[in-house]
Amino acid sequence: MIHNSFSVTMNFAVAFALFYLITVESWRVHSQEPKKLYVNMTLVNNARETGAFCLDGSLPAYHLDRGFGAGEDNWLLQFEGGGWCNDLKSCLERAKTRRGSTNYMTKYETFNGILSNNATVNPDFYNWNRVKLRYCDGASFTGNKVFNNGTTKLYFKGQKIWEALIADLLPKGLGKARKALLSGCSAGGLATFHHCDNFTKYLPTNASVKCLSDAGFFLDGRDVSLNHTMRYFFKSVVRLQGSVQNLNKNCTSAMPSYPDLCFFPQYVLKYISTPYFILNSAYDVFQFHNILVPPSTDPRGHWIHCKKDPAACTPTEINTLQGFRLSMIAALKPFYFYSNSGGMFINSCFAHCQSESQDTWSGADSPKIKNTTIAEAVGDWYFSRNRSKAIDCPYPCDTTCRNLIPAPALHNLIP
Repeated sequence: MIHNSFSVTMNFAVAFALFYLITVESWRVHSQEPKKLYVNMTLVNNARETGAFCLDGSLPAYHLDRGFGAGEDNWLLQFEGGGWCNDLKSCLERAKTRRGSTNYMTKYETFNGILSNNATVNPDFYNWNRVKLRYCDGASFTGNKVFNNGTTKLYFKGQKIWEALIADLLPKGLGKARKALLSGCSAGGLATFHHCDNFTKYLPTNASVKCLSDAGFFLDGRDVSLNHTMRYFFKSVVRLQGSVQNLNKNCTSAMPSYPDLCFFPQYVLKYISTPYFILNSAYDVFQFHNILVPPSTDPRGHWIHCKKDPAACTPTEINTLQGFRLSMIAALKPFYFYSNSGGMFINSCFAHCQSESQDTWSGADSPKIKNTTIAEAVGDWYFSRNRSKAIDCPYPCDTTCRNLIPAPALHNLIP
């Protein structure tokens, strides 16, 4: 009888412990997760004065979350990404979406990763003024042209949008910034290459101003059919939108016959004087799918399994990917060796954009190189705590990677 009573008591205790672990502990873990931060959209009404319109003629916009405490005079501006349009058809289609009109954009944006206001997950920038610059021009904020045939009108005004955004933020505190970081992801990362030095000219001369590109180092490389698919695509973007006049003047002067090549980061990087950090995957999944193996080169879908899962790649396909990695490292070699103020985090994950997601920015299981997260590497570089130039070993050596982040095809225009 005593034995049975003891067994019943033990069974109840075990059941209660399991109930506690499943309910109370799981709630506690959930309750400790960072609360989502939703930030309201601000339209730039003064953009009308300079004709700084989105593709469809709507006003440009940004989202601002105010800094506080020791970070109230520091600013982080993040260019939104979202591909490009390179002809009238694609730009007309884009103008009817959130990529070409603020009328279709969400009015509230979630701030994660480098934009988070949580000190635990974003210790270096959580209390800065953090701004997301919305992308609606289709040329990485570089165009300055209007198309009007009497029935259709498109505004290619990325450069003017950039200027209007800055003009709106300067009196809100950006003009007295002590520290500033201009960053961006994908097409937004590409925009930082084109506006980095210009950004410094708006700020106090004694401000610490630096720039960061995340997944914006798009290579001028040949695809598997040995064609320059991306070169011709970017050339058509630049010519359609009148971007050449707004590209780096030193770069375009050095290549007068091919000024549109200065849209590529590898040609403009050496002319940027502002301290710069390059965050990229050596196997950037967007570049893999659209520069190395664009759909036009694989009509029968031989690469389909490899694109879906790196573990399914054949030895020949892996060798091709390793060659692409070596091309990226070669393009970055001068920056790695000769830039004293530069930083670099080139990992071997099949990823695209790693600063805007908490999972890849500084999560417990986020990607690392030599036990350093992306957030730590960027912080070490910005605040000069440590030398921060790291190139990962080749795939598949890095066990910290989240190796499958799908990237749409180029014709979808949203990397």
